[in-house]
Amino acid sequence: MSFYQLIQEQILPTSLEAAWDFITSPENLKRITPPQMGFDITSEKIGGKIYPGMIITYKVKPFPVYTTQWVTEITHVKELSYFVDEQRIGPYRMWHHQHHIEAVQEGVRMTDIITYQPPFGFIGAIANKMLIRNSLQRIFDFRRKALEHQFNSPLTDTSGK
Repeated sequence: MSFYQLIQEQILPTSLEAAWDFITSPENLKRITPPQMGFDITSEKIGGKIYPGMIITYKVKPFPVYTTQWVTEITHVKELSYFVDEQRIGPYRMWHHQHHIEAVQEGVRMTDIITYQPPFGFIGAIANKMLIRNSLQRIFDFRRKALEHQFNSPLTDTSGK
């Protein structure tokens, strides 16, 4: 059983509060997910900010011919610093996604650390080399561009504070 990790880091020209407000609002997930993934939150009354124990359900199409339900739980939250979501039901055998932010001179450094294990053992390891890893990288490349677009000017503040 192999585990894999994808780490993505970027600097956003914004305040820590604005970045936190944006990334901790589940409604914004669709805005930073490629449209071809058919991403839709199916949880009822999901408004507001994340909190430990929050369960979020989605419909997602990770591959062109495969649509699935994905259930994640927010397991850890440290205000203005990080949160973790973990898959409870979905396409991976294991999914653990850390979202870290920290203030830097240029704005905010955002770091995603995704640790995952594909399903199907040896077949999943082959699928990871041939398909899954590249697909995840494309998703996070899209997310990088969407976040750059969201926070496109120095010290953008979308928090309304």
